[in-house]
Amino acid sequence: MWNSSTHQRDATGVDTSWPAARRRGLLGGALLATLIIALLSIGVGSIAIPPVTTLRILLARLPLAITPDWPAAYESILIDIRLPRVALVALSGAALACSGAAYQGLFRNPLADPYLIGVAAGAGLGVVLVLPLRPFVPQLGTTLVPLGAFSGALTTVALVYMLGRSAGGSPVTSLVLAGVAVGSMAGAIMTFLLLRSGAQSGRVLAFLLGGYGGAGWDAVLVTAPLVLLGSLALYAFARPLNVLLLDEEQARQIGVNAPRIRRMVIIAATLTTAAAVAFSGLIGFVGLIVPHVARLIGGADHRRLIPLATVGGAGFLMLADLIARTAITPQELPLGVVTALAGAPYFLYLLRRASNQS
Repeated sequence: MWNSSTHQRDATGVDTSWPAARRRGLLGGALLATLIIALLSIGVGSIAIPPVTTLRILLARLPLAITPDWPAAYESILIDIRLPRVALVALSGAALACSGAAYQGLFRNPLADPYLIGVAAGAGLGVVLVLPLRPFVPQLGTTLVPLGAFSGALTTVALVYMLGRSAGGSPVTSLVLAGVAVGSMAGAIMTFLLLRSGAQSGRVLAFLLGGYGGAGWDAVLVTAPLVLLGSLALYAFARPLNVLLLDEEQARQIGVNAPRIRRMVIIAATLTTAAAVAFSGLIGFVGLIVPHVARLIGGADHRRLIPLATVGGAGFLMLADLIARTAITPQELPLGVVTALAGAPYFLYLLRRASNQS
């Protein structure tokens, strides 16, 4: 169960132990580290481009007096190939970590993540279902995939919510149990479709393992507004999430409508998760590791936790993508494999720590 006793809180459950200047400094440091990782990610590849040259090429796109003295191929590689991939990776990492922070606060459990109530599995199933339809509806273009992801995620959440309400008992426990069951069912259906997909099996398998090989600016333009909207919505619920760290009865006495807040947070987290899964596939552990580390560094106040996790998620997934592209060059590891190798040991550590504290 969640433990927030180490933080100084006011009557509403909000952590008051950190001054605003320290919060801004922590977020600024995270942003700087993320920008450095982004710069390295854009420049590293089969053709290495020095960081200074990478920065000058990017700045040349602004109205600055920079004389191009680099090969023309460098600019094409950076702007048309690497930059959209890195941007999409950063958006996906930010979305998964932001929604993971919200889920952990909502369920008062550091082991919660976007996969907990089957959201990611539902979004993945939605994408797998619409992938074979892309040649028949070319007018939808890149919007078909996110539509499938969001439809699958929303359907899964609705089913989990109905099952959780009908089960009785603790709302949080019922939602988790229903989510595990529905997520497992969605995973089984995806496996079946993979076996039956024939010529599409390679594409479906690549999606399930996670990756950004076909990332382009169209995908970035579709994903960015969804991630931005979902992340801003979750940040808007930062204070109510702080209150929900208290007992639900105490939250009701303060005037917080816990069931309504729970519904709105789940919908917003569904939007951000679906946006990430739509073009990246199923990438685990980002929504588990990054919010937990952000909480260890910055505390449990969601007003700083959600922005810190969002920025950290972008940096973490860009670093994982960089490893995936360079570890066994010229081949490329699935991104989900890299995050699993990093995340599984940390998850076991959290599980052991939770069992020792119980």
